[in-house]
Amino acid sequence: MNACFILPVYNHPHYLHRLLAQLQSYALPVILIDDGSEQSCKQVIAELEQTYSITVLTHRQNMGKGQAVMTGLIYANQQGLSHALQLDVDGQHDWSDIDKFLSAAAQSPQAMIVGQPIFDQSVPKKRLYGRYATHVWVWINSLSLQIKDSMCGFRVYPVAMTCQMFERYHLTPRMGFDSEILVYLSWHGVTFINIATQVVYPKDGISHFDVWQDNLALSKMHGKLFLGMLKRAPRLIQRNFLD
Repeated sequence: MNACFILPVYNHPHYLHRLLAQLQSYALPVILIDDGSEQSCKQVIAELEQTYSITVLTHRQNMGKGQAVMTGLIYANQQGLSHALQLDVDGQHDWSDIDKFLSAAAQSPQAMIVGQPIFDQSVPKKRLYGRYATHVWVWINSLSLQIKDSMCGFRVYPVAMTCQMFERYHLTPRMGFDSEILVYLSWHGVTFINIATQVVYPKDGISHFDVWQDNLALSKMHGKLFLGMLKRAPRLIQRNFLD
């Protein structure tokens, strides 16, 4: 396995130094995607680039988390890397679980490794309940219960297979990407391995989720996936329930 780390960044400088310091011990390539951050965040990234061995890819303007991840994965594929462990940099993930994710990917290199959050009391209840609406739609649109949580940004992508999805489908560049890409991978028979991991919401955390705009975009995405599922339903039912 020839793995790397992918870090999409948009105005989240606070945890970067600590995260990069921890990632250095793995001696794996680190690909940081600056998704049009403000100058203050860019300055932090520039300083860290001088301190740590990282590759920084820059979007001139904010294009969305999904596009940032796609940019990182396409670059990883061009570099011949086989797997990419994605981490959000907002302080929510338990970095001590990185070894679990990498080990699972090494043991099942064709699988998609997905974090299954264990939330503490810091999780906003609206966020917690809202996630289940997306979970249900993902289960419907994949005709499978394999994906326990489609929204966790702690995951390991099989790079080549995932990049094939970019060529076949037009993916949302924003918040819905995390869920949408998993549905497409499920349509193509990719196996999912779910790993339980602690997720916290820091008191000083920054969220870029726009309740109205992003929820509308998510609704449109689920509708598009539903229509796609209907066309594939006979094959999906055969594979997921009858074979």
